[in-house]
Amino acid sequence: MKQGIHPDYIDCRVRCGCGNEFMTRATVKEMHVEICSACHPFYTGKQKFVDAAGRVDRFQRKYQTQKPAQPTG
Repeated sequence: MKQGIHPDYIDCRVRCGCGNEFMTRATVKEMHVEICSACHPFYTGKQKFVDAAGRVDRFQRKYQTQKPAQPTG
């Protein structure tokens, strides 16, 4: 194998948007992430709706206002 072609791994501090911090090894000193295992719905068992421009509200309004069809006869 060639020598000197691989990056150096150093201790890295990872900071999540939820406030969680942990240490790992990477090629950078500090890393910022939006979601981690402490706040991810798969690991916490909590489901969060990430509402992009009101899509969830618009969907709920659209289908909650419709009334079921009345039987004729």
